[in-house]
Amino acid sequence: MLNQFLSGATCFGFFIAATFFFRFWNKTRDWFFLMFSISFLLMAVERIIASCPLVGGEFQFYIYGIRLLAFVILIYAILDKNHSR
Repeated sequence: MLNQFLSGATCFGFFIAATFFFRFWNKTRDWFFLMFSISFLLMAVERIIASCPLVGGEFQFYIYGIRLLAFVILIYAILDKNHSR
């Protein structure tokens, strides 16, 4: 029960971070903020899928694949932003 609550709270935090960065992207049109928003949205979706009791076992690889994609997007955005200076 506590695990589901904490997973939901984490998902909500990721969703709030995604909307926060999306708002910055709306103001500045800097794709860096858009990439962060997409990444946090992917992490929120991953939390929703991972907390579903029907998903598990053979789908575990895909759940971690979503998380890996989110982190790759984060790392790429940071490296590209620092390299473009």
